Amino acid sequence: MESVVRHRLGRFGFGADYNPEQWPESVWDEDMALMKAAGVSMVSVGIFGWAATESAPGEFDFSWLDKVMDLLSANGIGACLATMTASPPPWLAHRHPETLPRRADGTVLWPGARQHYCPSSPVYREHAARLVEAIAARYAGHPALAMWHIGNEYGCHVPECFCDVSAAAFRDWLGERYGGAGDTVDALNEAWSTTFWSQRYTDLAEVWPPRAAPTFLNPAQVLDYKRFSSRALLECYLMEKEILRRHTPDVPVTTNFVGAWHRVDVTDWAPHLDIVSYDSYPDPHDRDTVVQAAFTYDQMRALHGKPWLLLEQAPSAVNWRERNAPKAPGEMRLWSYQAVARGADAVLYFQWRQSRGGAERYHSAIVPHAGPESRVFLETSELGGELARLAPVLGSRTDADVALVTDWSSGWALQGKALPASDLELEEVNLAHYRPLWNAGVAVDVVAPTADLSGYKLVVVPNLYAVETEVAARLTEYVRGGGHLLMSFFSGIVDGSERVHLGGYPGPFRELLGLTVDEFWPLRACGTIALGSGGTGTLWSEWITAQGAEVLDTFTGKLDGKPAITRNEFGDGVATYLATRPDTATLASVVARVLGDAGVSPVLPGAPAGVEAVRRDQWLFLLNHNETEVTVPVPAGATNTLTGEPLAESERLAGRGVLVAHLG
Repeated sequence: MESVVRHRLGRFGFGADYNPEQWPESVWDEDMALMKAAGVSMVSVGIFGWAATESAPGEFDFSWLDKVMDLLSANGIGACLATMTASPPPWLAHRHPETLPRRADGTVLWPGARQHYCPSSPVYREHAARLVEAIAARYAGHPALAMWHIGNEYGCHVPECFCDVSAAAFRDWLGERYGGAGDTVDALNEAWSTTFWSQRYTDLAEVWPPRAAPTFLNPAQVLDYKRFSSRALLECYLMEKEILRRHTPDVPVTTNFVGAWHRVDVTDWAPHLDIVSYDSYPDPHDRDTVVQAAFTYDQMRALHGKPWLLLEQAPSAVNWRERNAPKAPGEMRLWSYQAVARGADAVLYFQWRQSRGGAERYHSAIVPHAGPESRVFLETSELGGELARLAPVLGSRTDADVALVTDWSSGWALQGKALPASDLELEEVNLAHYRPLWNAGVAVDVVAPTADLSGYKLVVVPNLYAVETEVAARLTEYVRGGGHLLMSFFSGIVDGSERVHLGGYPGPFRELLGLTVDEFWPLRACGTIALGSGGTGTLWSEWITAQGAEVLDTFTGKLDGKPAITRNEFGDGVATYLATRPDTATLASVVARVLGDAGVSPVLPGAPAGVEAVRRDQWLFLLNHNETEVTVPVPAGATNTLTGEPLAESERLAGRGVLVAHLG
């Protein structure tokens, strides 16, 4: 596979956000020397440089950036050059306060932080476009330019704006979404079920964003506004991308995603990125953090089915949690290799030199306040040297037999009100189902429900609350054709407009699962329900009537004898259903059974607990997340990729140790 990073850099991407405008020019030469010593091959530059570049509308001064770009080129370091539009300068809000975003309650978000702009604002877009035109024209063809970095962490702080400008843009979006076939307003009323509570519209001009209201908002309106808001931010990205394409048609374009359901729909955005990028900040205080990171890396890789970029991580501690733990010795290296193992062709950090002032002055950096004679700089430099020896890995891919299906609309819908339970969060539900797969050591792709599932032996659907009949039909045909499916509760309930699928739950999955859900029985907060097998269920339960499905386990107590876990042979395949969240051991047992039925094997049979084994083509990454040494099995004939030495059939791996084996 052709690697964007190999093509642009010729080696692994390694570096950091570089913000030289925070420092006097006398520091820059030292930066270059330290970067070369640390093995830096690429830096993201200019992300927050708008105010330093344009002091007044149309008055540009690129002299500082010219010097930096020339220095990078002279030292063989590529620039992931930002368009600077992530944080407008104060003069824009001063001259045009209408560009500032508003919350649902009308609160204006003022300058003093970042992302203080309404993405639908034509004034913001006009000024942003002028800036990008100037940057693209000036640096097209510059030898340091490796790729373009548009914006920064779109939607991280302001995923939605509720101002009047956004309201007008929302109406235009609704006209496109519901127009074309019949009357637009009638189509909107049908989709939003507006006969309820006398909400019926006679003109799109009557529609407002889902602002603060007396009680529960229309769920379809709220869901559509989240879709619109993601698309409004995407329009900003696409506007900038079009400008960059005109000036530099051969330079790849990216932007850096951040996780969580309240931000942009990455499945909608991914086709517009030349290479997927992600910012990852695992929490050293959270024992589950490596599983959470692995899940997201598998999702980033699956967006294109290709390598991606880890564009930001912390060298040690962050500054924005209640307790900001540093990464222990070896942890930064271990977690960096976890990203590489799961498809990253670049490892970058925020940031290069730790800020002296500002909101992130306590966020770690490669060069900390203490300077380069520090643990963080030395550990980072050692990793840079190692990654320089991994160039053959660039472009290699991971093949997975298991797909975990997740859907942004379902995640957004579960954030709504007036549901059977208010504590269903798709991010948490996904991890609960991913965790036993990670523990089992199998390769997983995290995909959208519209993905081609034909190549997977097992498809796991933690929660597909909102699903169109066409998507449900594709999952049904997957099983009918011989696939294995594991689905959990509260799936197949509504369509994409939050309208319930009639005829009994779970709507279009009833025949596939061989059952009907008569009622939802969510458990009390932190409550459990006993299972006939001796295990327990948490969070949720359902009153189920089996209609052909084999009952594998039952509830006791209030739902005594009712099915809790079922298995239904359908066509040439099998569908297993969970009507509750089983305890850890029970869920692991269910997952082990479906993996066995589907013929899915671990990447490395016999790997010790806590050792993550991931394969990229002929490279096997072994990551010891334990603090103590373990002995790991190694396939015969393998060599150590970093040293070239042959490996024994079992090798000792230090606590937080890493082994990259080449499988000849």
